[in-house]
This record gives sequence, structure tokens and C-alpha cells, in this order.
Amino acid sequence: MIRKLIFLFAIVCLKYQAQAQANYAVDLIPPELLKDANAVFREDYATFEIIAKDEAIYKVRQVITILNSNAKWCAQKVVGYSKNLKVVSFKGTSYDANGKQIKRLKQNEIYDQSSYDGAGSYSDNRLKVGDLSHGNYPYTVEWEYELKFNYLFIIPGYNFGAEYMSAQKSKCEFIYPKELKPRFKTYNLDKAPTVTTVNGKEVTSWEVENLATHKPEPFSPNHEKIIPIIRAAPNTFKFDSYEGEMQDWNELGNWIARLNEGKQTLPQKTINEVKELTKSLPTTEQKIQAVYQYMQGKTRYVSIQFGIGGFQPIDAVTVDQAGYGDCKALSNYMVALLKEVGIKANYVLIEAGKNADELDTTFPSSQFNHAVVCVPTAKDTVWLECTSQSNPMGYMGSFTGNRKALAITDTGAEIVSTPVYTENENLQSRLANVKIDETGNATADVKTHYFALQYESDNLNFFLNNQYDEQKKWIQDNTDIPNFSLKNFKVTEVKDVIPAAIVELSLELNKLANVSGKRMFITPNLMNRFSQAPPPTTERRYPVMRNMAYTDIDTIRFQFPENLYPEFIPKPTKIESEFGVYENSYSMDEGSLVYVRKLIMKKGNFPAGSYNNMVSFYKAIIKADNAKLVLLNKT
Repeated sequence: MIRKLIFLFAIVCLKYQAQAQANYAVDLIPPELLKDANAVFREDYATFEIIAKDEAIYKVRQVITILNSNAKWCAQKVVGYSKNLKVVSFKGTSYDANGKQIKRLKQNEIYDQSSYDGAGSYSDNRLKVGDLSHGNYPYTVEWEYELKFNYLFIIPGYNFGAEYMSAQKSKCEFIYPKELKPRFKTYNLDKAPTVTTVNGKEVTSWEVENLATHKPEPFSPNHEKIIPIIRAAPNTFKFDSYEGEMQDWNELGNWIARLNEGKQTLPQKTINEVKELTKSLPTTEQKIQAVYQYMQGKTRYVSIQFGIGGFQPIDAVTVDQAGYGDCKALSNYMVALLKEVGIKANYVLIEAGKNADELDTTFPSSQFNHAVVCVPTAKDTVWLECTSQSNPMGYMGSFTGNRKALAITDTGAEIVSTPVYTENENLQSRLANVKIDETGNATADVKTHYFALQYESDNLNFFLNNQYDEQKKWIQDNTDIPNFSLKNFKVTEVKDVIPAAIVELSLELNKLANVSGKRMFITPNLMNRFSQAPPPTTERRYPVMRNMAYTDIDTIRFQFPENLYPEFIPKPTKIESEFGVYENSYSMDEGSLVYVRKLIMKKGNFPAGSYNNMVSFYKAIIKADNAKLVLLNKT
């Protein structure tokens, strides 16, 4: 009898195990979720439970079927922790295509490492890393982890699906005492939440099933404009000993101001130095410039992330003595320096990065990863990036330009806008003199000015003060002419609110022109040709987003041997589109042929239906850029 019971129990266990494994079998994924997907969230569950103003539990469970090597990163899970964020548990299991278990991670297979492994970083942030990589696709990984938050300043948000990742079952849940109810905001999500009460706590949750993947399109908006997203933020919170409110921007600004309180005292020696430096300067802008350069020459950037130090700056005395600090510390130091010469400046929080998410000004919350300084003056606002030892005063560039930010003021906070760089400011202006011999070889002297965001082209701004060999390599990598030899070059920087880089080249050009019999064929556009258009499409889902406006002007003067004369000169071209204007022209001047090309590209958010118009615009430019001049030998 006992044997029968054991046998029956074993059968039940095996049946249950088979059912559990079948749930992860790849052939159970709905076909529509496989289209364009590299991976599928079979289950994606997150629960954030608020215990107190400075305590919460965050639980995550993800079951991901990895369909191909493009999603192999899903087989590795990285969980960060710190003094105020503890890892309670961390588990990982993998399954084959039929749902049969392959591997369960042992605790000694979960690696623990610092989150900062480079020079110039100090932090108590660490990482736990699990790896379930498997050689045969498809396979499934299951991740489960639990974190304990000792603060409530930041509440994790939630994304449904991802780029090239569909979602079979997704659920985001927030549990909280009613007096600590957070605020929520949804994006690209029409579904209302479910609100219930469990064990005296309120529960707000969103659940989505069978969500198709987001397949990025050329020139499409950032993912936060497309993927369903939930953001959450506290109304009241505590971080270390600092209590705060966050129902509006002023409350958040007041909390940041308290973190900075008492941290702007400077040594008397430094005070005397900046006062002496600025006493004879007549304008506020000149004084700001002098103090900014003083700060740049005295300090360097070091990332410091200890506990609340991720949000609180090191005091100005320490920065002054040590000669380094993070973005918060250096910005606070700059505000302190300016204060000593009678200039009121504001500490500013901002989301930095070329593709940073747009600040939602209607949802007061921590949406920032960087700090800068702004100085309101009678003429304008002067912006200062304090982590750079070389940035020109006032220049924000692609890292922090053209976005909203939060200035901390005496009364709380103010939403401010950083500089926007227009098509006229983002200018590339090139002048070249090219001498061609009868064999088609040539020499060229080229001088190019790069302004504003074009000053950052291919990271040019980072090479301006580098060594000769590094500058030479930049030129060789970014000069778009086949078969050239660099004889000489000069790189100059012009530091201004709209900075510029000037690159002067002396080149030898092998076989610049093709010679066939008595004819020579040459493409007048020397080094600024469009070569590839975006792919056309019959189905466009998302708007067309162009993030940068700019102007290119190229003037190329060609000198030929006297026995060559133009047999065919292309007609001038003008192409107009909602995306920009292109025009070129050809003219004879004192025996030389002068080619002028001007391209103005617009920025903006254009309807999805206009995408193929942009493709056509690009194709027309490519055709015009590759037009050939034909010269005939008279001898």
C-alpha cells in the first residue's frame, strides 16, 4: 500500500513538473508575439510595496524566452545594490525549448562586483550578476529577485515590453498604506489601473497580455514616446535623516536646497583669489568667465556615489582642497565661487545625454542624472558645465542642450530651458582649393569651420587639445575622400558661447579624377557627399523625429591644366522639402571652376506619412552630390 502511495505521489509530481515545464515551451507562444521579436516576456511581474517613508520592498519575476543571439543579453541579469538598497534574494533558472530545466544558479555562481570599475570613481554601489547563457536557441531564462529600499525618494517605474521584445503576461503592482499613496502617471497606455484593498493596504496595478514587440524605425522617437510606461513618485518621503515632500517642484527644490545647506563655505585664500581675479573686470559676463576658467583649472571630475551622496554634494571646502568632485560637488563649488564675487547663480538638476528622456514638467519627481549651473544676467542666462575642464563658457552642446531642467532657487525651484542650437548656429563651412593635373591626381588645401553641435561631429571637440598623433588619427578617420595622403594639418579651437573648431588640411589626392582617352571625369563634391538613404517602407507606424538642425556650406575651387576645358557642367540643382533645402551651383571664375553646395536640414516631429518624402529627399541629394563634371583635353 505504501509503495502504491509513493508511486502515485511520484506520478502526480511528474505530471505537475511536466505541466510547469510545458508553460515555458516555446511552441506555446502566440505566433503574433514572435513577429519581429528577438525575445518574449512570458511573465514580467514587478511589485513595489511601501512600508514606511523610508522603507519599501521591490519584487521582480521575469521569464524570458530568448529566440536568437540578438537577445543573448537577456541571459544575464545585473542587480544593483548599495548602503540604502539591499538584495534580499536573487535566483536564476534556465529551460530548453521544450520547457525542461537546464540549470539553476547556485549562490556561488552569482558574482558580486563593484559597479564602478574605471578610474576616477568612488562609490558604495555594487552589482550582483547572474549568467544563464546557453548555446542553443531558443531557450528560456527565469529571474527572480527581491530588493529592500531604505528610502522612498525614487520609486522604480515599469515598461511593458521593449524594443524587439513582446510580452505575453505583464503586471505592475504598487502596494502602500493610504497615507503614503504615491502618484502615478502612464504613457502610451490607455488601460486604467485596478485599485483594491488587501490587508488594510491599497493596491494599484496594471496588467497587460499579448503585447506585440516595438520594432524601431529609422528616425523614430525615443522609446518613452512609444512603449507603454508607468512612472511613480512619492508625495512624502525620507532619505537618511532628510524628510521631504514632492507634490510640486518647489517642494522638491526645497529638499534639494536642504541637502546643499551649509556646503558653500570657502577658504579665505580662495575667496581672496577670485576677488582679485575679477576686481578689474567691467562686466558680469567677464567675471563669470574668469571664475569659470579658475574652477576648470583647479578641479577635475570624479564620480562619487556614497549613500545620499548620490544626491548631496560634497562641501565646497573639500572640493577646493582636494581639487576634484562629481557634477553636484563641482556645480555647488561654482555657485559658491560666484557668490563670493557678488554674482547669484543657481544649482540646476538636469537629465544629461544625447538621447535623454524629455523632462515631464507635469510630474514632479526625480528625473535627473546630472547637475550644472545657470547664471541669470541682465542680457541672458549664462550656462556652465562644471565637469568639463575645457568646455567654453555658456556652451551646453548635445549633452545638456535643448531641454528642460530644474533650477534650485531661494523659494524652491523653477523649470528652465537650456540653449537650443539652430540650423544657422550648427554650421559647417568649408573652403577648398584643388589643383588637378592631367593624370587625375590632385593636391588640395582645405579649411573647415565647425560650429556649435557640428563642433562635436565625430567627437571632434574631444580631440582639440589632444596630442598630434591622436588629432592626425581623427582626421584620417573622418576625412571622406578616397585615396588621400595627409601632408600637413592644423587644428584650432575658438572658445565662445557658440564654439568652433577649425581644421586645416593639406592633402595629396591620388586619382581624384578618372581619365579616359581625352576626357576627365570628376565629382565636384569633394568631401561631403550623401551616400545612403533611409530604406523606404510601405508601413510606417511612428512619427519621423529629427533631433538636430544644421547647415553645411562647401565651396570648392578647382584649377585644371590649361589644355583641359569643361565639356559638360551639371546644371545647378535646388531641392526643397519639409525636411530641408539643398542647392548646388557651378561657375567659372578666372579659369577655375567653383562648386558651391549648401544644405539646410530641419529638426522637428513630422507625421509618419511623410517618411517616404524624406527618403526621396535623401535620394535626390545623393544624385546631386554624385553628379560629374566632364573635361576635354584640347591637345
